[in-house]
Amino acid sequence: MAQNNPQKKKSIKPNGKKGSGNSPKFPTWSIFVLFFVLLLAQVLFFPSEPGNRIKYSEFLDHVENGYVSDITITNGVDITGTYSDKALSDGIISRPEESDSNNPFATSGTEQFKKFSTTMLRDDEIRPILESNNVEFDVRIEEDWFSGIFIWLIPIAVLIVIWIFIFRKMNPGQQVLNIGKNKASLYDQQTETKVTFEDVAGLQEAKAEVEEVVEFLKNPQKFTKLGGVLPKGVLLVGPPGTGKTLLAKATAGEASVPFFSLSGSDFVEMFVGVGAARVRDLFKQAKEKAPCIIFIDEIDSIGRTRGRGMAMGSNDERENTLNQLLSEMDGFNSDKGVILMAATNRPDILDSALLRPGRFDRQIMIDKPDLNGRVEILKVHTKKLKLGDNIDLRVLASQTPGFAGADLANLCNEAALLAARREKESIAMEDFQDSIEKVIAGLERKNKLISPEERKIVAYHEAGHAIVGWFLEHTDPVLKVSIVPRGLAALGYTLQTPLEERFLMTTEELDDKICALLGGRVAEEIIFGRISTGAQNDLERITKMAFAMVAEYGMSEKLGYISLKDSQNAENSYGFNKKYSESTSQQIDQEVRNIVDKNHDRTIELLKKHRSELEKLAETLLEKEVLDHHALRELLGDRPHGKYPDGIFEKKDSKSSKNGVANEVSDDKKQAEEEATDAEILNEVNSPEEDKASTEEEKE
Repeated sequence: MAQNNPQKKKSIKPNGKKGSGNSPKFPTWSIFVLFFVLLLAQVLFFPSEPGNRIKYSEFLDHVENGYVSDITITNGVDITGTYSDKALSDGIISRPEESDSNNPFATSGTEQFKKFSTTMLRDDEIRPILESNNVEFDVRIEEDWFSGIFIWLIPIAVLIVIWIFIFRKMNPGQQVLNIGKNKASLYDQQTETKVTFEDVAGLQEAKAEVEEVVEFLKNPQKFTKLGGVLPKGVLLVGPPGTGKTLLAKATAGEASVPFFSLSGSDFVEMFVGVGAARVRDLFKQAKEKAPCIIFIDEIDSIGRTRGRGMAMGSNDERENTLNQLLSEMDGFNSDKGVILMAATNRPDILDSALLRPGRFDRQIMIDKPDLNGRVEILKVHTKKLKLGDNIDLRVLASQTPGFAGADLANLCNEAALLAARREKESIAMEDFQDSIEKVIAGLERKNKLISPEERKIVAYHEAGHAIVGWFLEHTDPVLKVSIVPRGLAALGYTLQTPLEERFLMTTEELDDKICALLGGRVAEEIIFGRISTGAQNDLERITKMAFAMVAEYGMSEKLGYISLKDSQNAENSYGFNKKYSESTSQQIDQEVRNIVDKNHDRTIELLKKHRSELEKLAETLLEKEVLDHHALRELLGDRPHGKYPDGIFEKKDSKSSKNGVANEVSDDKKQAEEEATDAEILNEVNSPEEDKASTEEEKE
């Protein structure tokens, strides 16, 4: 795949050629050379006044004493003159010694040593003095136009030089003459920092689709012999951080054809018609270099549905750009080998004309990786890291559900920085564990001052979450409980990690999740007989989850199997644009309340049953502040129903007791490692932070 003359990234010039344009450039340094030449000409060809300069008072004395023979007054102020023979005889001036110099530039004529110059007072009447002492005088008016113009042009020239320098440093694409030219970057064959498909892990299906496009460009006969045609457009769709742009970079690294790369915002300018002009110029250059690939990142910036939010009679430059893009995509022939790739994380707002077959023939979904995908991604990001002997990437992958590729890259980097801060020789498992908590819950704030009474409330609140999460069957296993403040508002947190990534969730599982969220508030009720504001975030999530069960998932016996949410227009499903009656709204409210009350009673019953464990756990938290899964197991015993995440508890003969990394995995745990993705219901009812790990947070 390597070419004979590999080239680096090159910028596309307005004339469509790589490298410099045809027009010669006037170097900046030549302006300074011209300036010094003019200055030298001023010195050589317009010398200063000849003779010795004397004071004006001395000149008047010489005139009265008869030492001045003749003078010339120029422009009313400058006086040049010649001394008389009397000045030579009286010793006012002296004749210089003659030398045998062969200087060809020696002056001839009037002896120069008799010359003098001075400046008189303007409008001073010296004519009577000159006439009374028989001094010959002459008056001249001269204009030094060259010096005047030269001095006047210097500031203008300096400003021009500064202006040229500044604008050359700016983006050439912003120049007026190039405003309609596209700003795409061209990749022919990268040699440095080359990204290939081997650097893209966890996206096997998406890679197969893109690799097929690259293979089509390299060997089209393989597909055309069966009647297939080259797809015109490939749209990469997925959440932020999943690797859409990385996959495009790998395509550029693997393809042996020109690869144009730019962002959707590069088409947008304040001038009317610029976006459409850049689209035309981009596709014109692409046709000249076919077969090639065009990649537009964040295409939603120009591809939004037309007609929304546009005032009547106004001109929408973004719509004009989209119209031109639609025309170009439908106009060029795919046989020429021009493929358009684009990426977006908001496919719901794209115009339907842009998504239709014939423009984007293939839509590739790039979702967050599953367990095996996260393991592969961690292998890629830990290649350059110096890891300890006790690192188990599969355990880390099992503890990071919902993490995208960018999150895992950040996790590895945070672990490396944390190990360096602790002055370690290699990165240990505990560094990764602490980094996971930092990414999920935020930075620790041990110096935050909390009163003993509030600290006690936080301890029992978090203990309530942990007890319910430990003893219920369908809750995620509790891995860590802490009353150390983290992030902006969390005074404590309970870290729960799913055993596996789920496609679906049942009513019983959602009820247990609601109980786990209610555990903190109920613990405050039982122990203190009063409640605090710390459960605000818990109650918000409970209400959202119970409402989704009733109004979206048909889990209410009274309302039956109905869903009142419009997936195509979720923002207008409720409120002013709701499609159900007021009576139905009241029934929804009552059913939501019934779900919360039912689970509230279950939580009270569970915590009263395990009150001794609750108090023991809270007291231990007050003493140690942080309890991991080992300490929880010692205090509470084994979980009566649920299983444990893979590898968190080691065998007795394991050498990794410090970080709880198991060397052997039971059959039950191996079965829990099957490939899965986050449940659709979790994406509906949980906040973005819950996708990574269920973390109960105590807020002020």
